Amino acid sequence: MAHKNVIELLAPAGGPEPFNAALAAGADAIYCGLGNDFNARRSAKNFTEETFAEACRRAHLAGARVYVTVNVAIATREISRVLDLVRRAWLLGADAFIIQDWGLFGEIRRAWPQIETHVSTQANIHDARGTAWCRQMGADRVTLSRELSLKEISRIAEEGVELECFGHGALCFCYSGVCMMSSLATGRSANRGLCAQPCRLPHDLVDEEGNVVEALGNTRPLCPKDYCTVDHLQEMIDAGVGSLKVEGRMKAPDYVYNVVGAYREAIDATLTGRQLDAAEDLAVHRRLKRAFNRDFTDAYLMGTSGDEMMSYDRSNNRGEVVGTVASSRALEDRVARRGGGNGGRTRTRRYTQAEAVISLTEPVEKGDLLELRPVDDPSQFLTVHAEADAPAGATITCLASRPVPAGSIVSVIRSQNAIDAAARAAAADVSRRRPVTVRVVARLGQPFRVELACADGEAAAEGFVVEAARTRPVSEEDLVEHVGRMGGGPFEPVSFDVEMDEGCGMGFSAVHKVRAQAVKSLVEALLAPYGERQATTAPVPSEQLREERREAVRVEAGVPAAADVEPVEPCACALVADPECARAALEAGAGRVYATVDDLARGDWPEGVIPWLDEVCREADHARLDPWVRQGEPVAVGNISELALAAERDAAAEVRPCIPVHNKSALLAMEAAGAKAVWLSCELTLEEACELARAASVPVGLSVLGRERAMTSEHCVLQALGRCVHNCEKCPQRARRLSLKDIDGNLLPVRTDVNGRSRIWAAHPLDATPQADQLVEAGVRWLLADCTLLGPKETTFAVERVCRAIAAAKAGRRPAARLAGATSGHLFAGIG
Repeated sequence: MAHKNVIELLAPAGGPEPFNAALAAGADAIYCGLGNDFNARRSAKNFTEETFAEACRRAHLAGARVYVTVNVAIATREISRVLDLVRRAWLLGADAFIIQDWGLFGEIRRAWPQIETHVSTQANIHDARGTAWCRQMGADRVTLSRELSLKEISRIAEEGVELECFGHGALCFCYSGVCMMSSLATGRSANRGLCAQPCRLPHDLVDEEGNVVEALGNTRPLCPKDYCTVDHLQEMIDAGVGSLKVEGRMKAPDYVYNVVGAYREAIDATLTGRQLDAAEDLAVHRRLKRAFNRDFTDAYLMGTSGDEMMSYDRSNNRGEVVGTVASSRALEDRVARRGGGNGGRTRTRRYTQAEAVISLTEPVEKGDLLELRPVDDPSQFLTVHAEADAPAGATITCLASRPVPAGSIVSVIRSQNAIDAAARAAAADVSRRRPVTVRVVARLGQPFRVELACADGEAAAEGFVVEAARTRPVSEEDLVEHVGRMGGGPFEPVSFDVEMDEGCGMGFSAVHKVRAQAVKSLVEALLAPYGERQATTAPVPSEQLREERREAVRVEAGVPAAADVEPVEPCACALVADPECARAALEAGAGRVYATVDDLARGDWPEGVIPWLDEVCREADHARLDPWVRQGEPVAVGNISELALAAERDAAAEVRPCIPVHNKSALLAMEAAGAKAVWLSCELTLEEACELARAASVPVGLSVLGRERAMTSEHCVLQALGRCVHNCEKCPQRARRLSLKDIDGNLLPVRTDVNGRSRIWAAHPLDATPQADQLVEAGVRWLLADCTLLGPKETTFAVERVCRAIAAAKAGRRPAARLAGATSGHLFAGIG
């Protein structure tokens, strides 16, 4: 783990080539996936056991660490396979595991307490209280939500847990771990590593009549710029950041090489108290701009989340602007002929080449990929290659497929130097040589000795007995030269300490042998702890042993066995947005009614409405959320921080679906943490939901009717209107019923709360009431109608429909057929 006042540079690797690029560029640690089943970038190349073992060996000899991502929600049936993967990765050399699922986290801690565990950003931790809870669970590191400011990070660091924070790369629009947009739209779940990134696609913000209302050009209202914190490294260190993470396990090796290399240079200067001079600073920023980027933002770190962080007009690579097209013209037509052999027809195709004369404002290098983008019609961009190095101020000519208008913007979108450097790193036997200190002892009559040492290991070798020189004696410079010839090996000597008598004689081939043995011994010493794991790592526990351990956790936590719990009568529940809808729900037969705390703070509510706390709880949210967590009273909690507070205050916490429970171990983890009820995720199949309901010791609920929340964002979607008044409470746009229209014409309702956070709902309503009989029979006791977007009459209809479905289930009848236009969600089509 990183030490105080030292920040770890954590790099991504989607496979061996970017892994080697990250090492060559100076990464302190690298995170990657083993296999393609249980990590949040399942579409990356990822690693086989053979390539992973070699990658770990390379990293450990270079002084870097390797973290394996198992940062997805896990189904009960998958636990054994995931544990087997964790054990194999540990034996192959993994240094830590990045975990989202609390069930898997508990299983790993119980099976192998020696394994280092990091809580993923997918676990949605964003305050000190949640971080402290992770520490109590045994976490060695917590990866915080990307939305946090320096001030918030500094407060969280006081808990004494090592913190990993996002430093560079693509930003998700939604708070990580609570995004359902991809799974609801495509079945490809972000919580399972297959996000389809629908947020990067064009969406129109439309009003109640379907009229497009966003400001001109704001056609990608869910697409943030890329994060860049390179100008705030000292501030991040001072705030207590232990690891700075670069995003990019889907990125090419040259991206990894450029970005990691730029941050390495900047971090090294920061750690030594040296400020980069103007030329060095320019070079760092140029490397970042010439890697894939959507332009850069540091908004979250600075405590803002406005339009300054959005890339409304495009979601592809912007690169670095390096000039404009001065002129462009078509060259003469050319003719290409194909075919004609063996009596076949000869096909003739005419094509046009063009040349573009470019005036440079920044330098380019031979082979750089340039984008030429017309100002008046940016969609008609094309790409060319720079044919030679050229400085700023020069004029170059490039061949293009067609002419482009004068004034078109020219950008470098891929650096040939970075491509070449990454390729060299991928092909090299050693990606990075580790600094070692060398001590040489040459005493007459004693064995010749070479000692090597680095930060976490040392070794020595002895050989021939040193004799008096018969001809020219060996000098200290001779020994430095010949012992220092470590060639293509894993080490690079940085200092020498030579102890020798005068008049020593020796053959240099014998010196080389001793040095080679010392190198071999140091390699063995550095890798030995990993080799010893086989003897000290227990086998994957059997299902019976895991069940015994879960039973011990249950007993220790005072959780009753499911069979000993008095069954709860099934009832309809409703989530509403105003007092009138609450009364309509109660009159229609709802046994439990919920509302958000912001809604509860306004209006004359009927007695007994249960607070539905946010899925986000940052330090500033405590003042409005915490008072609703009351001893002995029910409260639906949306994150780990609120669950911890509920346990502290002995409130009856109900875990909302945004703390995903996909397996029996996660269910036990929530029960042991004090949950008195669990609302299941909309990403579960009917079979999975029923299995968990049967295993639960607390009431289990499931949303069966209404729109599912797809996203929660710190950025206000309504800012795409271009009319922000910077006063959320008095914003007239918040009262409107706006929606996002996707490229298929689907409408996704969007609302922004009084705190400026936006929530987006699914394009199609859910109706799972036809499965009420199976759900009730399995033990699902609370069936929720999500009426957040509904008025009183619609709320009455929804609650009555759920009540009728429950009544039919209790009477042994089949509930009514599904509503027209509604979906069954993932009940019959599981997530990817």
